[in-house]
Amino acid sequence: MHISWKKATICTLDILLAFYLVMAITSWNEPDKQHIVCNKVNIDISDSNNAGFLSADEIKSILQKAELYPLNKQVDSIEPRKIEEALKVGPFVNTAQCYVAENGDVNISISQRMPIIRIKSDNGNDYYLDDQGGILPNSKYTSDLIIASGNINHWFANNGITPLAKAISKSEFWLNQIEQIHVLSDRGIELIPRIGDHIIFIGYLPIKKNKAETEKAIAAYVEKKLTRLEKFYRYGLSQAGWNKYSYINVEFDNQIICKKYGAEFPESQPAEEKKEVETSEAKKQDTPAEPQESSLEATE
Repeated sequence: MHISWKKATICTLDILLAFYLVMAITSWNEPDKQHIVCNKVNIDISDSNNAGFLSADEIKSILQKAELYPLNKQVDSIEPRKIEEALKVGPFVNTAQCYVAENGDVNISISQRMPIIRIKSDNGNDYYLDDQGGILPNSKYTSDLIIASGNINHWFANNGITPLAKAISKSEFWLNQIEQIHVLSDRGIELIPRIGDHIIFIGYLPIKKNKAETEKAIAAYVEKKLTRLEKFYRYGLSQAGWNKYSYINVEFDNQIICKKYGAEFPESQPAEEKKEVETSEAKKQDTPAEPQESSLEATE
């Protein structure tokens, strides 16, 4: 087969010329990054209008301390990956993304760990919990978050208080009504409302063998108790008066026990109530033992 070397050479030259033209056009369209300076940093923080810890000023401060804040720097010297890594070190940052736009602007997107409750336990610990039970250190942050006090260690905060707070937060009514959760020495749960001069006792949270089962069981337990309590609020306290009772016990399924101011609970309980008490005690005995805690403390 005869090959025309002249034609092959011309074809090769055409390809090289086309490649050169493409590269030339590309280079003309692409700005010279050596001469582009970052004139604007856009910081977007998810849920910044809700109960979050972070602000754009705090993100700026973190990057300035790490000497990574990109404003007025040449684009070719900006390292988005290092900016992301520096931000992820912070205890309140969940995810961080950074990229440089063609015009030189730097865009930073942050998703933050959201606090759902504040822990102020009898052992002196003071910290926040996110919706996964993770500890967020105490800070200058203030909000209307529910406070949990009393006999709370880190294990019970993670396995009991976190799902309890999530269950309460599902109802806008109870999220606004409950001001404080108090854990008694035997892990009984008291709720302190914003309206009404009384304390609500809901009983003992069902702790199962694993966290997923526990969260599901606590969600169902709390929903059941609060549904009954809401009906009592609507049809009982609304007529009797919000400050008539000092203590409301909704632990048992078949009754609600109320204590008037200046009165004492009856020494003897109805037979059905005694049975409920025995069942409750048996459940507490069957509850899996919590693991030994390490000396982990929330840090400032």
